[in-house]
Amino acid sequence: MEIKRFVFGLCVFFCFYRSVSASTCKLKAKFNLSGYKNTDKKKVVVGGMFPVHMRIASSNGNTSNVPVSAGCVGFNFRTFRWTQTMLFAINEINTRKDLLPNTELGYVIYDSCFTISKAVEGTLTYLTGQDEAVPNYRCGTGAPLAALVGAGGSDLSIATARIMGLYHFPQVSYCSSCSALESKFQFPTFLRTIPNDRNQSTAMAQLVLHFGWTWVGTIAADDDYGKYGIKDFKDQVEEAGVCISFSETLPKVSSPQDIQRIVKTVAESTAKIIVVFSSDVDLSPLIAELIQHNVTNRTWIASEAWVTSALINQPGVSSLLGGTLGFGVKRADIPGLQEHLLNLDPYADLLTEEFWEKVRSLKRLETARSVPDGLCTGKESLAKMNSTYSDVSQLRITYSVYKAVYAVAFALHNLEYCVPGQGPFVGNSCADITNFEPWQLMYYLKNVRFKVPHTDEEIYFNEGDVEGLYDIINWQVNSDGEISYVTIGLYNGSAAPGDRMTIKNNSIIWNNQVLEPPRSVCSENCQPGTRKGIRQGEPVCCFDCIPCADGEISNTTNARECILCSGDYWSNDAHDVCVPKIIEFLAFGEPLGITLIAISAFGALVTIAVMIVFIMHIGTPLVKANDALLSFTLLLSLVVTFLCSIVYLGEPQKWSCMTSQVALALGFALCLSDLCICAFVCLEIIPCISVYPCLSIFRAVACTVWLLILPPHPRKNTAAQNIKIILECDEGSVIFICCIFGYDILLALVAFIFAFIARKLEDNFSEGKCMTFGLLVFFIVWISFVPAYLSTRGKFMVAVQIFAILASSFGVLTCIFLPKCYVLLVKPERNTEEMLKPRPKPKEGTLTGTSLSLATSATEVHATTAID
Repeated sequence: MEIKRFVFGLCVFFCFYRSVSASTCKLKAKFNLSGYKNTDKKKVVVGGMFPVHMRIASSNGNTSNVPVSAGCVGFNFRTFRWTQTMLFAINEINTRKDLLPNTELGYVIYDSCFTISKAVEGTLTYLTGQDEAVPNYRCGTGAPLAALVGAGGSDLSIATARIMGLYHFPQVSYCSSCSALESKFQFPTFLRTIPNDRNQSTAMAQLVLHFGWTWVGTIAADDDYGKYGIKDFKDQVEEAGVCISFSETLPKVSSPQDIQRIVKTVAESTAKIIVVFSSDVDLSPLIAELIQHNVTNRTWIASEAWVTSALINQPGVSSLLGGTLGFGVKRADIPGLQEHLLNLDPYADLLTEEFWEKVRSLKRLETARSVPDGLCTGKESLAKMNSTYSDVSQLRITYSVYKAVYAVAFALHNLEYCVPGQGPFVGNSCADITNFEPWQLMYYLKNVRFKVPHTDEEIYFNEGDVEGLYDIINWQVNSDGEISYVTIGLYNGSAAPGDRMTIKNNSIIWNNQVLEPPRSVCSENCQPGTRKGIRQGEPVCCFDCIPCADGEISNTTNARECILCSGDYWSNDAHDVCVPKIIEFLAFGEPLGITLIAISAFGALVTIAVMIVFIMHIGTPLVKANDALLSFTLLLSLVVTFLCSIVYLGEPQKWSCMTSQVALALGFALCLSDLCICAFVCLEIIPCISVYPCLSIFRAVACTVWLLILPPHPRKNTAAQNIKIILECDEGSVIFICCIFGYDILLALVAFIFAFIARKLEDNFSEGKCMTFGLLVFFIVWISFVPAYLSTRGKFMVAVQIFAILASSFGVLTCIFLPKCYVLLVKPERNTEEMLKPRPKPKEGTLTGTSLSLATSATEVHATTAID
């Protein structure tokens, strides 16, 4: 207590001494503040700070006089209404009988001019208690100071809150929503009746995501309100995959160059959505310039600071701002406020006089013609004025001012009517309403809970903040070309994440009066079947849609990678689904299969017909001369080769693979062996015939081993063609197949060599020539088969193989048996022993044995040997 008395005495002494001793206490500067003040005979004084003007006047730079703070210019009707709302609320509280009935509130209200320096001036003057500020001392007398309602923008409140926090002095803001002010470490005595911008940033982010916009531009004021708000927004949308096309900052001081640069950025950007975190004062120069450049076809997302501002909603903005979406703080009707606003005495104070002068200069009043221009009588009616000041249809920040004043009043009421012995302070004591400390009122403000008059909205502070409630507002152009504010949704930051936003999409009218939401993307969505290819040096939202490669799919929109189809699946034509691969084999029922079956059957039937002809003429010289057993064996082998080609058709099975390969090998081996024997007989190489049974036994053993150890088997060939699974026969062992068919090639070469030698035997019927031509056809077919077979895939490989079998079989059948059948059926007169005898040599006059005579001689030799 002694310390308090000492400090108080020291303060009084300092103030007195400063006033009488100019040589000791010097005034460094004079503050130039305007506002309202009513403290006489008041029990408690409430402070207020409002940006009635938009900026301070430029200084002339004269340093020859005592510095005086600059005056203010740019009268703002909207914020002047806020000021009058505080006066209205205090007057309303003073007339109530249920709230502070024994206490009359006074007020000290200063104009911050929307400038930090003016806000600091007002704070120091307010704390000092007199017009000449003395830091750390309150030299004024009278009613105690309760709290400061203000100070307007977030930058201003941050500056004032730092000073107020030093003295634990309560501050209740009505429009400082910056998230930086939530720090109780830096701003321990700051509270606000407007939601924290974290809620608004989240609401804006959800709105962007709700409509699927991924390419947005951002504009922020060059202050804490803009910087923190847009940062929180960008952090949230970028985490969700949205890209920022551009990010611009509005200058606080008028800068035509900066404004022109921002206009150019907006006009050139492909982003159709622009999010703006700014006050109306900072934004208005940009809006005016955008209208000048006719920048349209954009949708603007507005923060609460300008979403219902008449400073922005000027005539001619509908083409630019029609369809704007924004978030407005809770609105309400305040009974009696409009009457208060319209009943201002023009001569009450300097600030009100300036207001009336601005009204007159705008020529929005009907003045008497007898009155000279520029003068007011004080009898004009403000009801006829069409301005923001008298418009009470969108009381949002105004309502927040109203709540802030009532929050201070209810806290003072709780402080005044504290029950002694039940108080919150040391020893359960209470504070004295006529002499309390700021920190004592701070306790009651932090814990106040009340219902706002006329609206019954319950207000309480949670760490200095209120609930994040917003109306979602759409700027809709009416039939008169004017913009009206239509509420199309709600946002509640306290609700569960999935229930926070409620929006009526069908109620929105977008820019240019369209009903469909605009699209704002850097690149159109990549449809299924494509993947996103990121462009180097550009945001991730800017990409190219690259089609998936064959065998790969993407089944989602904006897929980052294509998925490889595995196993027996392949991509469809659209590359969005893996479908089973086409199963391919040469089927019996398809045209090619039917054709090959017909040719095979025809070849077998022709061969059988030849056998029948030979049987019917078995006793004739020609048939006997050709050795009927060899002929029938050769014809039987040809029937086998013709018919084995049919086994290659159809879906490969284990039995069909084994049968086709073995039957073909044995059929050709038998055929070629017979041709070898015929060639041996023609050349009278009788001992070689005995080799044939040995080779045949070897061939049979080799085939048996092949079938037992590594038999041919069906397999799925997925490597030959991507979109098909080719069902084919795997030979099982390359070594075995090479050995067996190499044996056939060896037989063919041997038969060809001996047949070629025997072609010059001088017979009337040359068997050697027939075999030579037959084997030539055989070689031509199979030599042609190799490149044809290697250049085809799938079922056509089987078709080529069957064609080679049939062609070579027809070649042998035709070349060897057609001449004989011709003689047997067409020229039977030539089927005599005389005609088959060897012809004499033209020069030597000796006879050379024909192949037939040699064969007959060989038969006779065998017979003689048998008789012996």
